[in-house]
Amino acid sequence: MDFNEEQLNRYARHILLPEVGGEGQAKLLQAKVLVVGAGGLGAPVLMYLAAAGVGTIGIVDDDVVDLSNLQRQVIHTTQSIDQPKVVSAQERLKAINPDIQVNLHQERLTSANIMDIIANYDLVADGTDNFNTRFLINDACHLARKTLVSAAILRFDGQLSTYKSHEEGEDKPCYRCIFREPPPEGQVPTCAQAGVLGAICGTMGSLQATEVLKEIMNVGKSMSGTLMIYDALHTEFRNVKVKRDKGCPLCGDHPTITDLSAHS
Repeated sequence: MDFNEEQLNRYARHILLPEVGGEGQAKLLQAKVLVVGAGGLGAPVLMYLAAAGVGTIGIVDDDVVDLSNLQRQVIHTTQSIDQPKVVSAQERLKAINPDIQVNLHQERLTSANIMDIIANYDLVADGTDNFNTRFLINDACHLARKTLVSAAILRFDGQLSTYKSHEEGEDKPCYRCIFREPPPEGQVPTCAQAGVLGAICGTMGSLQATEVLKEIMNVGKSMSGTLMIYDALHTEFRNVKVKRDKGCPLCGDHPTITDLSAHS
């Protein structure tokens, strides 16, 4: 790929990296990534993907900006209040990097629309805040053979992993291999109920963006098969090895989930 002078200047610090170089930067410019959620996690993910030069970024969110979001959702500003989050996020991303394409999906993902939406992207980054949507995204990505980088936060804790269960291998589990099904309604509090330290969104979102970039460029070690757990109060990171569960209803040896009908 031939870079123009502006691109050479913009991405110079990437191109200098032997692991990236011109080839890796070209992969980023040609990549298409869907980010689900323009909130606490989606904010840093979106901004770092845009800054890195990911050529096409899709944003899924059906919410509008609220004053209570600004403590952690740094992609939005006070002037963005009452504006659709996808529109506010698009404005910030285009200000960071006007050369990228930003696709807006101002809707909630459902079993009826998710397959059509993710079909247009190479990779999905999940920054949602509810279990039902997380499981829907996991199932859809496995069935559509898409790599999924998923993060979650609550209070002072975070977790992160990459799921590539569509590829063969015992070290390539899906989300259901770790968490078989959503917990009963109300058993696990949301951030709105239990709170979250805003800066943790930046920590986990930046790590999530890093894993997305690694997957696009195929550099370093993939987090597939590893669940990273972060405890901010004690400044501890812990990696837990996870293998594919042969009894998993989605990616196991005898799957019972073969479509998204259970999410209807």
